[in-house]
Amino acid sequence: MSILTTPAQLRESIYHADNQIVLASYWVPHQKPGLSGYNSAGLAAFNSEHIPTSLFCDPSSALAAVPGSGSGRNPMPSLDSLSRWFQAWGLRENRSVLVYDHGKGLFAARAWWMLRWAGVQDVRILDGGLAAWDKAGYPVLAGPGNIQSSANITPQPGNLPLATMDDVRDFRGVLVDAREPNRYHGRKEIFDLKAGHIPGAINIPSRDLVNEDHTYKTPEQIRERFAREGLSGEEEMIVYSGSGNHSSQALVAMHLAGMSGAAHYVGGWSQWSANPANPIAYPVNQPL
Repeated sequence: MSILTTPAQLRESIYHADNQIVLASYWVPHQKPGLSGYNSAGLAAFNSEHIPTSLFCDPSSALAAVPGSGSGRNPMPSLDSLSRWFQAWGLRENRSVLVYDHGKGLFAARAWWMLRWAGVQDVRILDGGLAAWDKAGYPVLAGPGNIQSSANITPQPGNLPLATMDDVRDFRGVLVDAREPNRYHGRKEIFDLKAGHIPGAINIPSRDLVNEDHTYKTPEQIRERFAREGLSGEEEMIVYSGSGNHSSQALVAMHLAGMSGAAHYVGGWSQWSANPANPIAYPVNQPL
């Protein structure tokens, strides 16, 4: 089963009323959640434009918990919170889930990883997101989205490997940093308290695994990018980013390429760098 769906495939499944849930994972930066708990600007963007039959997925509350220096900027949500979202979306056995976003694919990837970790078996991503749908000339709707239906499943955690900060401290395998090179090298840091990276980590930016239109590269291209770092995909790996979004995109790409065994350190650099006991590395002399 492919992780990716094309706009044409999604259009056909909507037209034929296939048994699926379509989730729009919309988030707009620098906005605090509103009284409803939603990222209000993300909800407004969803209400302005979404693919027919979509339901709103708020990454800031559905896919993460309240940030903190001890847990990172986008820590794992509680199972109670995730269960409430399962109910709101009407997730059911034998009902597939299609996720997309209106940006670079990061929040669709985060939704894919979180749902798969929580035991939802059939989760796919609209390759290229809303931009690809618009480019294909397919219609969009405004308003509150599809009518919710009842759910009959609850989160079953642990279906994808998850790494903690302690796991990273003791790790002897390959640690992959999926952030932009300037952040990895410590030249630029606008999100977290310190610049640099976790000692021993190699840099494979998630942007290297997608095309300019934010569709995913081919499995062969993804494997070639890892091979440039001497990796075959058979190694024990942990992937991290700043707070679990770019790393989610990297993990989606790795699954596409048949490299599905890596664990996800969701706390990432935001959690690691906030702990004064943790060492940091920042080779700022590296070329651009």
